[in-house]
Amino acid sequence: MVGVEIDMVVTNSIEALELYERIFDIERIEVTNYEKGLNEVIFTMYGVRFHLLDENAEYQLIAPKEGDTKTMWPNVLVPDIKDTYSKAITAGCKEIQPVTELQDFGVSNAVFSDAFGYVWMLHQIHHVVSFEERNKIFEEKMKDGTANK
Repeated sequence: MVGVEIDMVVTNSIEALELYERIFDIERIEVTNYEKGLNEVIFTMYGVRFHLLDENAEYQLIAPKEGDTKTMWPNVLVPDIKDTYSKAITAGCKEIQPVTELQDFGVSNAVFSDAFGYVWMLHQIHHVVSFEERNKIFEEKMKDGTANK
């Protein structure tokens, strides 16, 4: 067997699973029911396998803390970004970037943080814009000074 699994340490993997189920279409694979600090959860989301582990300092499993720099995040392509983003905010997640449509590039994106210290980016592809087309659009925006807008 080969593949990729994204492992994430959270303060409580059962609570994190319940939050993510309110936001995303998730299939549970394995869920333990031990004392806090020993639980783990495995689920798939849109074909990607995620493994949540309870924070446990004894095993050097430390969950993100508020104020930590976030240099990596899942970027989830969803069928309806407004619906998914609304679910996240309703479930108590914090807005980082609201749903933003990038018409020239054929996508919308949004970013939120969850109660477990993770940042999530959402994307919805409205129509495919080739790599070459995106580069041309970006180069034009750099020339006219609108690349950062």
